[in-house]
Amino acid sequence: MTEVPTSTTYRRLRGYAASYRGLIGAGILAMALEAAANAGTLKLLGPIVDDIFVNHRFSYWLPAGLVLLLLARGAFGLATDYAIARSGRGVARDLRMQLMEKYLRMPGARFDAEPVPSMVTRLGSDSEQVAQAAVDALKMLISNVLGIVGILVVMLWTSWRVSLVLLVMAPVLAWMMGKVGKRYRRLNHAVQESSAQMLQTADQALNAQQDVKVYGAQAAEMARYGKQTLQNLRLALKIEVTRGTLSMVVQGLGSVGLAVMLVVAGAEAAHGRLTAGDFMILLTSMVSLVPAMRQLTNVQSMLQRGIGSAERVFAVLDSEEERDVGRQPLVRARGLLEFRDVQVRYPGREAPALDGVSFVARPGTVTALVGRSGGGKSTLVKLIPRFYEPEQGEILLDGRPLSDYALADLRRQIALVGQQVMLFDGSVADNVAYGELQAADGQRLEAAVRDANAMEFISRMPDGMANGIGAKGSALSGGQRQRLAIARALLKDAPILLLDEATAALDNASERLVQDALARLIPDRTTLVVAHRLSTIEHADQILVLDEGQLVEQGTHAQLLAQGGVYAQLHAAQFREHGA
Repeated sequence: MTEVPTSTTYRRLRGYAASYRGLIGAGILAMALEAAANAGTLKLLGPIVDDIFVNHRFSYWLPAGLVLLLLARGAFGLATDYAIARSGRGVARDLRMQLMEKYLRMPGARFDAEPVPSMVTRLGSDSEQVAQAAVDALKMLISNVLGIVGILVVMLWTSWRVSLVLLVMAPVLAWMMGKVGKRYRRLNHAVQESSAQMLQTADQALNAQQDVKVYGAQAAEMARYGKQTLQNLRLALKIEVTRGTLSMVVQGLGSVGLAVMLVVAGAEAAHGRLTAGDFMILLTSMVSLVPAMRQLTNVQSMLQRGIGSAERVFAVLDSEEERDVGRQPLVRARGLLEFRDVQVRYPGREAPALDGVSFVARPGTVTALVGRSGGGKSTLVKLIPRFYEPEQGEILLDGRPLSDYALADLRRQIALVGQQVMLFDGSVADNVAYGELQAADGQRLEAAVRDANAMEFISRMPDGMANGIGAKGSALSGGQRQRLAIARALLKDAPILLLDEATAALDNASERLVQDALARLIPDRTTLVVAHRLSTIEHADQILVLDEGQLVEQGTHAQLLAQGGVYAQLHAAQFREHGA
């Protein structure tokens, strides 16, 4: 992949800040006024020293002016902080919203290629650092530059001869910051990649904590995580050393400049061109100048860190979305599905996941998909909502290719109940009337819950339908989660129903309740069932047997048993297991 120039990335970043140009403009104005107040405070030191400590005259306007200038500096600083913070956090939010929307529009293959923890990193720390580069670094840069300009104006006004000493520092500082910039960018990119890897490892180990404990893999997981954290630590230390070295050089230059300034100031005082007050202004200004210059070195680090994050974020925003060019209107499909010589191949794999699959699923019928693990059953089901696209062949709905329909219209025709039910942190009602179903009235919602046999456990909850179910439905059992998913499908009342091993992980009691709920859900729809237990699909209108991505057998339960092929072998094996 061609590396994008830093200037191009930063120009694109500034585009996100453009929406907040009013706030940023107000912030810059406040910075300028703060710098002016600071310069005024420095300039006021001369009369204070000369009048009070040299000439022994006291004037009330001097302390009053100092108090007013300091209060003004504080007020303008507060205004700056608010305006820039509001802009920066606004940019971060806008970027997160764009990223989240982009991820939700990406094809299923993207989620196979990029782990979710990496996506979360982009939504979290990467977006925050991009906002820092777009706005916060701008604040630090402009604020310090204006502060330095104000100080230089005061120094030149006080004594231009002494102030010329500062010119020796400028070329060396510019050269150093340019040299270090490339190193910052490289190291920050490596740190961000390392952070994503750490998050992925931690996510895997914590989600699989039961397996980790049972198989005694704590040491192995800690070793892997420890290696990654050590690498992250080393990279972070390299960044700190780089930043500290540049800061040390700036401070060293400042010290040399201060020493030379003292020599020149002494000569100027000896010739009567510099008063004690003027010397105090120059000395205080020079001391104030060094921290401001050191702050500019931090801008380089912040900017390069943000540029690295921006490149990662923009790589996502520039990625391909799901193809959605269909224009054929579709209010409610009849549900006639036809696969014609469909082939699917996952990226990076030579063998196709599905190869030359053809069949027809008619409205009001049940089509069961069976076969050994990895045979392509779940892949086939995911093609219907177009989570994946076939490499060859086509899939038709009511005589038209799926791509003729808008994705949103197509997916409104489909209800999906999988083995791993996805529920969200909220109430029972929120999870049943989910997404476009939120407008469903209370009677339809309650009917769907009753038909799904879910009222059996909901009625025992303290708040009934308004009861919270915890993150990912953690407060519910597997059977209860499945019944809520079935209630959601019942409420949707879609003409196509996809059941992907919906009862595979349930105990017998839960399975009976779920099967009873499914019996109410299935009629009058085009139903495709991925079945693990063959006893649950004996009454299917047709059974498709998939083996290594190919459709090897097709027929009813009785027909396939009579053939004595793959299905008969699978059935006999399960019969022996349950009979044992």
